[in-house]
Amino acid sequence: MVNTSTFAAEMVELSSGDDDSDVIWTTDDEFEIDNYQSSPMHSVSETLGGPASKGISDETFASFIEMGFSSESMVRAIEETGPNPEPILILETLSKFSTSDEPSSSKSKVFDYLIGMGFPEENVLKAIQEYGDENVDELTDALLTYAEVEEMSETKDENINTNDDDNLYSLSSDDEDKPNYSNVLQYLINMDFSREEAAKALERCGEDASVEEVVNYICAAQMARQFDDFFAQQDKKELITNSKKRRVYNEPQRRKRKPNTAMANDELIRLPNPMTGFGVPNEPGIMTKRPVPIPDVARGPPYFYYENVAMASKGAWAKISSQLYDIMPEFVDSMYLSAAAMRRGYVHNLPIDKRYQIQPPPHYTIQEAFPVTKRWWPTWDERLKLNCLGTFLGSATLTNRLREKLEKHDGEPPESVQKEVLKDCRKWNLVWVGKNKLAPLEPDEIEKLLGFPEDHTRGGGLSRTERFKSLGNSFQVDTVAYHFSVLKPLFPNGINVLSLFTGIGGGEVALHRLNIRMNVVVSVESSDANRNILRSYWAQTDQKGTLREFTDVSKLDKHTIERLMDEYGGFDLVIGRSPCKNREGDHSYLFFEYCRILETVRSKSADMRRR
Repeated sequence: MVNTSTFAAEMVELSSGDDDSDVIWTTDDEFEIDNYQSSPMHSVSETLGGPASKGISDETFASFIEMGFSSESMVRAIEETGPNPEPILILETLSKFSTSDEPSSSKSKVFDYLIGMGFPEENVLKAIQEYGDENVDELTDALLTYAEVEEMSETKDENINTNDDDNLYSLSSDDEDKPNYSNVLQYLINMDFSREEAAKALERCGEDASVEEVVNYICAAQMARQFDDFFAQQDKKELITNSKKRRVYNEPQRRKRKPNTAMANDELIRLPNPMTGFGVPNEPGIMTKRPVPIPDVARGPPYFYYENVAMASKGAWAKISSQLYDIMPEFVDSMYLSAAAMRRGYVHNLPIDKRYQIQPPPHYTIQEAFPVTKRWWPTWDERLKLNCLGTFLGSATLTNRLREKLEKHDGEPPESVQKEVLKDCRKWNLVWVGKNKLAPLEPDEIEKLLGFPEDHTRGGGLSRTERFKSLGNSFQVDTVAYHFSVLKPLFPNGINVLSLFTGIGGGEVALHRLNIRMNVVVSVESSDANRNILRSYWAQTDQKGTLREFTDVSKLDKHTIERLMDEYGGFDLVIGRSPCKNREGDHSYLFFEYCRILETVRSKSADMRRR
């Protein structure tokens, strides 16, 4: 993939030119150690001695020392790997060792000092690993922060119902005086997020943010950290492979502190306002040319389209774009194309001129989408759009509490009550279904807001809870269709699609609603239920093309992709999206699978054109 730094400048421009908006990049300097030149390097045989030193050269040994591994760790690694070990095998063995197993002398002193101050050993190790061991004051501040987070998180909400299938994603509070912050915090912890990242996300997103927005923030931060780990491992491998290519230093080296990657990852990109991308219908400022041109290497078919939550860090977005040919993301809030907000970023090489909306056009306001609510909608609730649609719902306990609060007043409630009720309405996307009665959205209502046909997720083997989950992790069809509309005149005879992380088929629904014939769709989706939904939609809409399904993206190796392209005549469009989940798996690494597959498709396409 093209991997340059031009996107950093684009991010600065996108972020209104503020000085603090530079992307923080990790470099090989992270692997420098103290006084590298001034300390004589002993030979491997002198340092290790005996049979443990067999098969490893002084130069290879030096490269590991330069990376910060101790001689003692090298002894352990070589003993475990056996004679004549490959350098990469040594690296993998060293990576398994706990940081606590190889503290430097300075780290040992700092560690003992902080333990003596009464901080838990686990927190001390975590702080040293994250911040280094050079600044005791900084470490102390970090440890105090850990303690505050743990103290805030100790209150557990016994009213979170996670047993009933229909209420698995509900959140409630029977105690009006109990802060909602504690409820949401504990709910996130129950989802297997750590206390620290849940508390930090709530602080950064604000108390009015929906649970879905907070979860998106956590997923984005996790993805950024995984990016850093991925690129760091690549850098380490490159250091070993190219160990003969030493850098020459003209002065004694001082240890450069590793950048605080956690802080960098948590720093959100400053999204444009309004979030209209390269233009949306019925709004001024529609562009006919991209503000930053697509590099020549990424122009033309096969086209690609990748979606991620907008609420990611600057570093994460820079790395996503750098792996996708340094193309500037298009940030769009679906509130400009529907009655609900979904803030997403799209990296694609599609043309942007002559876009158009699918017909019939979507409903733009809540009451247009749900006319039955007009009868009960109070004048003091001025909402026109719903908040971010997700997998989390207000519970029956919450809506009952709001009803009781409203029934205490004859006529219009006082302003203070109105504000309190509206706060919950916005947070949980509640709609009016009767006098003083509020309710969360039903799955069929969310389908409508997302642009899916009625009952799209019904009867496909999904429970009500699973329907909410699948819908919350899907495309907003009206937005995607607006972007895909440029494909219709380009492929009048139909299109061949490679759909990665297909979910419930939002991309396929968008193409069908645009009346673009799908000659072939090769779909990769791990969920049996989601595959059933797409298969059912394919049959119900009487598609004439071929639907080919895979369950594991890693099984789509180069040979398989090239064989499929020879069989079907290539792919015209590669669709993908970030399957962001909780901490049950490293789903963000699937992005690199997308990049790998896309590179194979584009390379094979170039070969096919030259025939």
